[in-house]
Amino acid sequence: MSELLRRYGLPLTTAMTLATLVWVVMMVVLPYFVMVEYSFHRNLTVTEIGGPRDVYTLENYASLFRGTDLTAWEFSDDFRVFLRTIWGSALVTFVCLVVCYPVAYYLALGTSKERAAFMLVLLVIPFWINEILRTFAWFILLAYNGPLNAVLQGMGIIDAPVRWLSGSGGVIIGMTYAFLLFMMFPLYNAIETLDRNQVEAARDLGASTWRVHWRVVVPHAKPGVAVGCIMVFVLAASSYIVPYLLGSPGTRWFTQTIYEWFFEASDWPRGAAYAFILLGLCVAFIMVMMRVFKVGLTDIAK
Repeated sequence: MSELLRRYGLPLTTAMTLATLVWVVMMVVLPYFVMVEYSFHRNLTVTEIGGPRDVYTLENYASLFRGTDLTAWEFSDDFRVFLRTIWGSALVTFVCLVVCYPVAYYLALGTSKERAAFMLVLLVIPFWINEILRTFAWFILLAYNGPLNAVLQGMGIIDAPVRWLSGSGGVIIGMTYAFLLFMMFPLYNAIETLDRNQVEAARDLGASTWRVHWRVVVPHAKPGVAVGCIMVFVLAASSYIVPYLLGSPGTRWFTQTIYEWFFEASDWPRGAAYAFILLGLCVAFIMVMMRVFKVGLTDIAK
C-alpha cells in the first residue's frame, strides 16, 4: 500500500482500492454468501417460505451421502458420482504430471531458450481455439467410426472399433489434453530456475539419471509440481463441458449433478450445498498438496 501511495498518490490509490473492494464484494463475496444461505434451507414452495418448515438445516449436505431417504444408511448415487469425480480428477492430474514433466525438463534444461520459446508457442497455439470446439474435435476423433479407430485398425493394432466414449476413457483423454498447459507452465517455470551446474555435478559424481531427477530436479521443482497439481485437479473436478460431451450416462461428473439439481430439478438449496461440498474438496486438496510438498503460499505464488 505504501508503494502505491508513493507511486500514484492518495486520491488515485484510494480510487483503485475502493474499485477493487467493490468488485470483490459484489462479484465474489455476496454471491457466495447468498449461495451459502440457500444451502442451509429446504427447497420450499412460495407459500411455504417463512412458514414452520422454513428453518436452517443440514439436510441438503446429508443428502449427498444418504440420498432423499435420510433414514437409510446407504450411499446415494450422487455420492458415487462424487467419488468418481475425485478419482477421475486425481487420475487426470497424475497423467498430466507424467506427460508434462519430461517435456518441461527438456524445454527448461535440455535445449536453448530460443528453441524452448518456439516450442512453447507451438504448444499454446491449439489453445487459442475455444474449449468447446477442442472438445468436439476429440468427440470426432474418439467416435466409434472416427479417425482414431480407423488408424488403429489400419495399423493392425485392433481388430474391431473401440467405443472410447462409452466409459471414462474419453473423459480422461479429453481432460488431460484440456489441462496439459496448466501443468506444463508451472513445471517449466520451476525447473528453469535450476542451475544446470547442479545437474552436471550430480552426474559427475556418478548419480544415475533417476537419482539426478529424484534428488536434484524434483526437490527444486516442488513448488511447480504443487501448483500444477492444484490447478489441474481443481479444473478437472469443476469441469462441465468435457464430461458432458465425452462422457456417457454411466460416467457422470459431479458438476453435471450440480447442474441437474440447479436447472432441471430447480432445487437450488441442494445444488448450492453440493457446490460448496465440491469447493471444500478443492480447498482440502490444496491443503494436502501444500503439506505433501512442504510448500507455503509464498512458494506457490512464485
